[in-house]
Amino acid sequence: MTSSPRPVSDPARRSLLLGGAAAVTGLVAFGLRRSLAPSARAATTERFEVTLTDEEWKAKLTPAQYAVLRHEATEPPYSSPLEREHRKGTFHCAGCDNALFSSTTKFESGTGWPSFYKPLPHAVGESRDMSLGMVRTEIHCARCGGHLGHVFDDGPKPTGLRYCMNGVALTFVAEA
Repeated sequence: MTSSPRPVSDPARRSLLLGGAAAVTGLVAFGLRRSLAPSARAATTERFEVTLTDEEWKAKLTPAQYAVLRHEATEPPYSSPLEREHRKGTFHCAGCDNALFSSTTKFESGTGWPSFYKPLPHAVGESRDMSLGMVRTEIHCARCGGHLGHVFDDGPKPTGLRYCMNGVALTFVAEA
């Protein structure tokens, strides 16, 4: 006589399946909330020189730029050609064309994102980012408030800082 497989209604198996489904649902819901929620900065009273409505930003930016600049998404590492940009020039905000970083401060961090040790004067602002269960310093464009990336204290001299920027949030203007 052959034994038949356990029925689907087995309580232990059902608990395992329901627990896994709940975990996946929770992660998906968290991801959607994170990607669709307005930024914490948007809820503050901080004012920027360039302000557009959400619809105007959507029309102006590519979907990837919109997700990063306006909703603090992160592009996949090594996906931006600007990570491999080595010409002399200036990196600008893709949202408002504000000059942000000189190519002279760019370095190869090995992280997969364009990295700089110092922004141009008055080009960026900082805010506290407590997402992902940790405290980080978020960097945004001082002119339009667009999310650029984060700054870490593991960079090279002279500052010891690593401004780890999303390449999709930047444009590059080469020196003539």
